[in-house]
Amino acid sequence: MAIDYEPASAAAPAGVTGGGPPAGAVRVTCDRAEGRAGLRVPAALGSLDEVARFVLDLGGRAGLHPSGLYRLRLAADELATNIVVHGYRGAPGVIAVDGGIDADRVWVRFQDDAPAFDPRQGMRPPALDQPLAEREIGGLGVYLAYTAVDAFAYELVSGRNVSTLVMLRREGHPRAPRDASNEPTAE
Repeated sequence: MAIDYEPASAAAPAGVTGGGPPAGAVRVTCDRAEGRAGLRVPAALGSLDEVARFVLDLGGRAGLHPSGLYRLRLAADELATNIVVHGYRGAPGVIAVDGGIDADRVWVRFQDDAPAFDPRQGMRPPALDQPLAEREIGGLGVYLAYTAVDAFAYELVSGRNVSTLVMLRREGHPRAPRDASNEPTAE
């Protein structure tokens, strides 16, 4: 699998070429021969549509089945929203998103400089048998994102949050989510 977890430099996160974009700008890089692309956006709710377009384009180029593409976007939307709302909490920042297409999978990696947060911490299945008014607030989106994809990994690399989503490129595969944090990262 070609997910690399190289420490990101301050000037250019792994998978994104060049320095940071001007405030409010979107920077997209693409190497179709390698099957990789990258995006840098301001950490703002207004950037979430651009992240969704990036994920949908990547999954579409990979030929993901519509249900797999939907699940990948659901997970990506949840992660990006959490970075903006709960990570940066309105403070200025940047979200770096890169992704790639391998022979058997599509991956999308999010990097940010918000305070360290492993989305898997405290994650629990929702208490769907309880009345809505009695359920604890929070956690459902992360649970849905984690269970929507085939693998999810989180690392803190040089002070940066790095979360990676993986979808297999074939239908009929087992739907049990895996924590990919301890998988080898050889290309």
